[in-house]
Amino acid sequence: MASLASPVSVELRHLRYLLAVAEQGNFTRAAEELHISQPTLSQQIKQLEKTLGVQLLDRTGRTVRLTDAGAVYTDHARRALRDLAAAERAVHDVQDLSRGHLRLGVTPTFTAYLVGPLTAALHTRHPGVGLTLTETTQDRVEAALLADELDLGIAFVGAHLPGVAGTALFTETLGLVASAARARTLPDPLPVSALRDEQLALLTGDFATRGHIDEYFARHRSTPRITVEANSIQALTEIVRRTDLATVLPDAITDDHPHLAPVPLDPPLPTRTVTLLHREGAYRSAASRAFTRLVQDLVRARGYTPA
Repeated sequence: MASLASPVSVELRHLRYLLAVAEQGNFTRAAEELHISQPTLSQQIKQLEKTLGVQLLDRTGRTVRLTDAGAVYTDHARRALRDLAAAERAVHDVQDLSRGHLRLGVTPTFTAYLVGPLTAALHTRHPGVGLTLTETTQDRVEAALLADELDLGIAFVGAHLPGVAGTALFTETLGLVASAARARTLPDPLPVSALRDEQLALLTGDFATRGHIDEYFARHRSTPRITVEANSIQALTEIVRRTDLATVLPDAITDDHPHLAPVPLDPPLPTRTVTLLHREGAYRSAASRAFTRLVQDLVRARGYTPA
């Protein structure tokens, strides 16, 4: 077997080309994604294999697959490219925050009451710092942190993926909510057993909040009539405002809507802890550190319950 060449003979484009083929399982689709010709891509991969002295791809089947050596090599290649991207951000990081960029991921309910104030505060304090905001599920936020596609995430304390760590921010309280007119007709507090007579509009099962709500109902053997399911907080608030339906929302959202009123439940819905997530060992840019301080200041200023 040929001896391995020095790593310096491998160029970055070779790594990107190999990863594209591995992800697509096809030279044609990988070439289209990379905006190069298929013969050029094939030639470059063969050059990489020759340099390393090993076969990286199995081309005998209908789908191009990694060999055992290729699987090991691509794993290291992904980490190398991720670390290089972090190094480039570190080099261009400006400590005085005259410029910079932050990639933030949040779970959907935070868009309704936390993202707006945070963005406003970031723009006021550090107008030179750009923000890329991604709203998605918590498992995707954590996966994106591990892949170095996000700098920070806002989600909930729980069993995080290995390599993801969090700093507790505040305690979020969920509550039953109705229109102001409807709330005045309901008992205070409303026994959870009485929910069987109420029609609810709730978030869909894609939301972690919905899972939290369903667990509460199951624990107390309550089976309310779920008339509407929506994947938008704004849709829920409008529906509840204009109908006799009730919903379950974080108290912070209810407080911002004068046409909605809380309906105390007995027993109350359990609280949960909001956390600021990051990848363990990741480079923390000046923008990332500044945002961490900013979100902690905003939580205190808005009077959220400490975690």
